[in-house]
Amino acid sequence: NRFEMKQLIDKVIARLFTRYPSLLNRWARKARIVRYSQTPWTSFTENPVKSRLALITTAGVHLKSEPPFDMRDRQGDPSFREIPADAKPADLSITHNYYDQRDAVRDINIVFPLERVRLLEQFGEIGKVNHRHFSFMGHISNRHLDTLINQTAPGVAEKLREDSVDMALLTPA
Repeated sequence: NRFEMKQLIDKVIARLFTRYPSLLNRWARKARIVRYSQTPWTSFTENPVKSRLALITTAGVHLKSEPPFDMRDRQGDPSFREIPADAKPADLSITHNYYDQRDAVRDINIVFPLERVRLLEQFGEIGKVNHRHFSFMGHISNRHLDTLINQTAPGVAEKLREDSVDMALLTPA
């Protein structure tokens, strides 16, 4: 069917871009990329040993028990998935056609290093791992950008504020 063919083409392109970065560079020169002159940024001045950390990924990670991200919409899926801190790698899946995920499927920590931040907490390098983390699908364009920027991302930021998160580690795909 047409959707399955589109998915196959997207996966082949992602693998080609991974294997031949020059192709990706040629595509990027012609791509319409949104740029912002003012990016909200706060310098981290706290002590990591006393801080609460949350993960945020754009790798399309989600619990297997949750609905996958919408790959039918060529403009992406501006929603997010909440991932509990006690999730195990076997509980997680990836729905995202726009990057080569073969390595991430073998070890989810490549794109969502939950086990690694647990070790940071265990060894006293950070104070606490937050009780929940957030995942987006990192291929959002056109009409969904407004939703992502004005609704979804601020909603996640509010949840992080509610949880008293001091630092967030963003892991792109």
